Amino acid sequence: MSGITRYMLRQTFIVMLFVTVAFTAAIWLLQSLRLIDLIVNRGLSIGLFFYLAVLILPRFLDVILPIAVFVAVLFIYAKLITESELIVMRSAGLSSAALARPAILVGLIGVTALYSLSLYFVPASNRAFKDLQFEIRNRFASVLLQEGIFNTVSDNLMVYVAERDANGELVGLLIHDTRVPTKPITIFAEHGAIVETAEGPRVLMLTGTRQQRDVTNGKLSVLTFDKYTLDLGGFKDAPGLRERQLDERYLHELLQPEKWESGGKPDRSAIVEANLRLAGPLAALSLAAIPLACLLLGEFNRRGQARRVLVAVLLAFLFEALDLSFKNMAARSTAAVVLLYANVTLPIGVTLWLLWRDGRRNRVTPRRRALPAPGTA
Repeated sequence: MSGITRYMLRQTFIVMLFVTVAFTAAIWLLQSLRLIDLIVNRGLSIGLFFYLAVLILPRFLDVILPIAVFVAVLFIYAKLITESELIVMRSAGLSSAALARPAILVGLIGVTALYSLSLYFVPASNRAFKDLQFEIRNRFASVLLQEGIFNTVSDNLMVYVAERDANGELVGLLIHDTRVPTKPITIFAEHGAIVETAEGPRVLMLTGTRQQRDVTNGKLSVLTFDKYTLDLGGFKDAPGLRERQLDERYLHELLQPEKWESGGKPDRSAIVEANLRLAGPLAALSLAAIPLACLLLGEFNRRGQARRVLVAVLLAFLFEALDLSFKNMAARSTAAVVLLYANVTLPIGVTLWLLWRDGRRNRVTPRRRALPAPGTA
């Protein structure tokens, strides 16, 4: 690798890294605000909040990294042209293919990073995030009960807590239990706490009443208690029992025949998801190729490259719009998967062909010097 290539590669990579970090941090902060509810209203620890926030990072990187590659290549090559550095490099004998090598290397770095995200980190983080989210929503810890609202724990259990005292105990407890439809139960208690036991979660209540109505005959029975325990073990579901969604499955799980529909037919949505993960990372190389085709090839214009920069931006927007459209089409028909691959490979193929044609056209062919005729000076 020549010194010029390392110089251009270093600048392009630094800009790509800066854009990736800046965009990811901005979007991550905005999305993390949605998780603050878990701390403010549900009393979860800050450590758990940051763990959940870290788990949503890979899905943002998967979207931002191709855009960062495009911005870095466009910015650096436009800067090199404006400062006449590219002209000096051409004068030194560098071909268009040699000048395009740093951008292609940055695009390949982006493709490698995106494949690692798409094939492992994104499904792994989605799986961990949704498992923890499922556990938070289905475990009966007192810190998860919001004060002053009716907490719908399940379709047949509702818990209301007036407030929580300094010790974390629940004050003013109302529970409506319809697990037995013919005998709904309503419980009022002055104090209570939800504890985890080996048999499952239970509600321990002090000083209250238990009302049970028999729907078949309308009879109401009232029990006054000093201490009462309500078993909630039937509602606790382990995260492992939750069915994995497509964005949580690894590539080999998407392509497993046992996951297909009955009759041996492939699961269309799983096949589409697998192809999205295989075709998507190539977008980094495609978005690196677009600025090369617009800025590196063609005649130099002393008036500036604003028009070519604008064309590159419009082509990138067109690429992203087509990518989104083809993804929506693929969700309805697997035949549209071919269009996904065509969209990500077309800019790469066109740029490589233009570089090859430019190199062939500019190749210097040595000419023989004409010898003077005999007898002439």
